[in-house]
Amino acid sequence: MGHGPLFEQGYNPQFSGHETFPLRYGWLKKAFDRAIETENQPGNKSACWGEDAIARFGVGKNMVASMRHWAKAARVIEESADDSVRPTDFGRLLFGPNGLDPFMEHPSTLWLVHWQLSARPEKTTWFWAFSHYPAIQFERDVMVRQLVRLARQRGWKRVAKHTVENDVRCFVRTYSSRMPSGRAHHDDSLESPLTELGVIKAVGRKDGFRFARGPKPTLGDGAFISSLIDFWSRYSPGAGALSFEAIAHAPGGPGRVFLLDENDVADRLAALDDTTGGKLLWSETAGLKQVVRKLDVNHDVALAWIPADYDSMTQTEAA
Repeated sequence: MGHGPLFEQGYNPQFSGHETFPLRYGWLKKAFDRAIETENQPGNKSACWGEDAIARFGVGKNMVASMRHWAKAARVIEESADDSVRPTDFGRLLFGPNGLDPFMEHPSTLWLVHWQLSARPEKTTWFWAFSHYPAIQFERDVMVRQLVRLARQRGWKRVAKHTVENDVRCFVRTYSSRMPSGRAHHDDSLESPLTELGVIKAVGRKDGFRFARGPKPTLGDGAFISSLIDFWSRYSPGAGALSFEAIAHAPGGPGRVFLLDENDVADRLAALDDTTGGKLLWSETAGLKQVVRKLDVNHDVALAWIPADYDSMTQTEAA
């Protein structure tokens, strides 16, 4: 029996919402800007995504729905029960008037968006693929069969194979722009900014892919620390220490989501003392490998570490 959020009683799977379109360049910024433009209107949901949005974005109804889906999944915007759409603090940090990276040019932005999509269980295929898939290599039809089997075992209702197939296809196209056969449309190479992360590679002549485990040199310390704190705040918020095992191997943890080997995780954690100024400390006392915290673990604290990556970029360019 597996463990983690997907195996909890009452979990509600999600295999749709993107209308089969992968995340595309500019979509998060456009959706964020639309939320800003309409946020002072009561119940602005229809103003954001209705007929006016179709004309404003210059795309069809299905694509507007896809933009909305990705902006919500990436936690750039949020919607409430009163039909209000609001930009999130995370969205403002990246895409606001003084945003760190409105055009998604910095690799840390891509890693942070990947984290938002894959570290939480809301997007079932994303979470399961990075946190539970048992092999390095995979074929899309095999992944579909395993997800359908999981749905059957867990008793998830109304999970159609065709829906899962579309979701897995969208998942692969989000991270890999080239099909193994080399038969890719020109638009495929332009579709998803997350292909730049290189976390999924096409292999062989058939429909094969592999997860690219190993060091992630473009993953900034700020993005890693922010993700670690975010994970900690959900995994064990009251704990003063978090084990190496949880960080490296727990579903939804940095080791899983960023496809880091144990040595990669250990190297990152060993540097925490210096990179956080002693606010997070790596400890191997009495044979226990763990991170000890001297700060709160919550959403605001996690966001506070993100600018460090962009500050270092600015300093590098100035030099």
